[in-house]
Amino acid sequence: MYNPPHPGKILRDALGYMDMTTAAKRLHVSRTTLSRFLNGAAGISADMSLRPSAALGTHDSMWCEMQMSYDIWHASRKRRPKIEQFEVAA
Repeated sequence: MYNPPHPGKILRDALGYMDMTTAAKRLHVSRTTLSRFLNGAAGISADMSLRPSAALGTHDSMWCEMQMSYDIWHASRKRRPKIEQFEVAA
């Protein structure tokens, strides 16, 4: 697996030269919320993922899937304890 980009970077690129205040107003979120997402300081929620989907005409789950890929890749890079498998009754 490769290092997937944070979905905020993808949205930042999609916004082009639109200023953050305008983008936040169009998405009906605070400027702070949008800034934290665009800068990778916050993940995207299911509710928030519907907003860029509507604004850009993308699939509803696309933004959540990007966030999940990003989170899983970063989690897989961290040291984890040895996990014992459960015994499953037949």
